[in-house]
Amino acid sequence: MRQELLSLPKGLAEEVSKNLVMVARLIDEEPEQAYAYSRIALRLASRVAAVREAAGFAAYATQKYSEALAEFRAAKRMTGSVELWPVMADCERGLGRPERALAMAGEPEVQKLDKAGQVEMRLVAAGARRDQGQLEAAIVTLQSPELASNSVQPWTARLRYAYADALLAAGREDEAREWFGKTLEADKDGATDASDRLAELDGVEFVDASTDLSDLAEDEDEDDDDEDDEDAAEFAAAERASDVAEYYDEDDEEYEPLEQSEADADADAEGDKA
Repeated sequence: MRQELLSLPKGLAEEVSKNLVMVARLIDEEPEQAYAYSRIALRLASRVAAVREAAGFAAYATQKYSEALAEFRAAKRMTGSVELWPVMADCERGLGRPERALAMAGEPEVQKLDKAGQVEMRLVAAGARRDQGQLEAAIVTLQSPELASNSVQPWTARLRYAYADALLAAGREDEAREWFGKTLEADKDGATDASDRLAELDGVEFVDASTDLSDLAEDEDEDDDDEDDEDAAEFAAAERASDVAEYYDEDDEEYEPLEQSEADADADAEGDKA
């Protein structure tokens, strides 16, 4: 990419480079913002293959598959490289054309891909089979020396995960559990949710701790409200009792004097002495 940018005037090259850096920085977490930066770079240097490729990935990340496919095709024409072939095929899937993705999987370009590219193409082809409702065909498509290998490569976790997911979709639960377990062994970076899928298969339910704390706080508030209500009731009862003691007519035949506490009796005695 650096070499391509050197073909631009220095000031323009710096501006394009800044926008491409922002695309790379934001594409995973803020794809819409990454897309916006890619459009700026594209306006500045549309004849640079690296810019067309970056614009393609930004469009792909925001599910603008038609636009992404056009940019990838342009980049391929400029460079002659086939490395974008799998993602181009996946754009066809995104556009609802799985048959075209499968046709691309049989083209000579696939043989020119490196091992990672060929595995990626296999994943796309299996996805296209599933798009067509051909679950068993998808499972067979994923069965390969790379899947059977015990060697862990950058693509291993994703390949095993796709296989496990296809097995589960086909109702082969025991096999799916086994392969989700194998995925977890290879997924050192936590790129997949294999652990969650395994827990789901084993009937384990995860509880959101923040929800629990919120519920606990609500329960405590309710308890406090109940205590406040009880205190209020006791206070009201005490006031009524006070009113009765103060205003009750002793001439009333039903009047019964309240029992005097020892403390009150002592206080009265002291008062009499005084």
